[in-house]
Amino acid sequence: MTTTFPAARTRNELHHGSHNHLLDDVPGDASGRLDGIIVPTFRQVDALRDSLALAAELRLPLVALCSGQAKADEAKALARRRGAQIRAIDLHEVSPEMPAFRGDRVLLDAGFAPTGDLHLKRNLGLLLARSAGWERVLFLDDDIFGVRGEELAGAAAALDTGRYRAVGLHNAGFPDNSVVCHAYRAIGAEQASFIGGGAMIVDPTRSRSFFPSIYNEDWFFLLGDGVPFRAARSGTMRQRSYDPFATPLRARNEELGDTVAEGLFWLLDGGRDPATSDRVFWSDFLYRRRALLDHVLAKVDAHVLDAPRAAAIKAALRAAQGASAYLTPQLCAAFVQAWTLDLRAWAAFLRRFPADCGMEKALAELGLIGHSV
Repeated sequence: MTTTFPAARTRNELHHGSHNHLLDDVPGDASGRLDGIIVPTFRQVDALRDSLALAAELRLPLVALCSGQAKADEAKALARRRGAQIRAIDLHEVSPEMPAFRGDRVLLDAGFAPTGDLHLKRNLGLLLARSAGWERVLFLDDDIFGVRGEELAGAAAALDTGRYRAVGLHNAGFPDNSVVCHAYRAIGAEQASFIGGGAMIVDPTRSRSFFPSIYNEDWFFLLGDGVPFRAARSGTMRQRSYDPFATPLRARNEELGDTVAEGLFWLLDGGRDPATSDRVFWSDFLYRRRALLDHVLAKVDAHVLDAPRAAAIKAALRAAQGASAYLTPQLCAAFVQAWTLDLRAWAAFLRRFPADCGMEKALAELGLIGHSV
């Protein structure tokens, strides 16, 4: 069934195409320094070439968290050829012990299974960096390139001020958005990219936040240390291009996390604490979200002249609509409440890994000492 929305409503009342007003753009200051680089990698080992070159240039240790096509021994061999220092951890046959998160149970009970292991690897990266005593850690995805060492120094200096919980690099390449946001851009609407875990500097010794097993996990990480929201943007990077409409499955898998994260940031945009979200708010926001999907779907043919491309975009939007039909205000509110409790559980879990206790101790505690090279 098509959701109708009053004609007087503007597109901005259905969707906020940018949240970048929440960020401070800070100038570079070459006095900063990094302690290490964390790369969650899933692709074949050659995908590490840019991050290894950066690590070698800056003489920084790099931790590669390997699954999928990525193999730890191959990463180690490539690092040796590139003159980079690496600790590669193979996660193919082992899963580190993590807290039993309430949010996972809420989603599973509602029929939403986790997709991928990116959240797991990022949480593991936080633990290992914390244990190593690293206070300025660059999280870098294996599809990011064009990072400049001198700009990283400036971004690290911004984190050193203590004003920010995270400093992300500005994406000057292919936009890193959800499928629905890519479709929104395709109909001529203004859609920006926000900072994210793909290129972000954090202090694991101070943060008590984590990455939940839901799409937009990095947005939840940024929110996890509470409000006021304090994050900045400094320096640039580039995201390698991909086809967001290659399969409708991508849009279906993203819809839950995209909806909840956009809803929480909608509150931030209006100066409200995301903790104030309740079933009344989520009822209204789900109405807006479904109206947005209808609006974009209705505009595709008028803006996308390539017929196969238009068909792919519409298929993705219909997949998002199908997933949205299973979302309820109760589910959204229950997940946010569970995530809030999970933040406390994660903070308690962190006490097992005192800052600067040593990465070897953390690997042993997590059952990974025999899976790293």
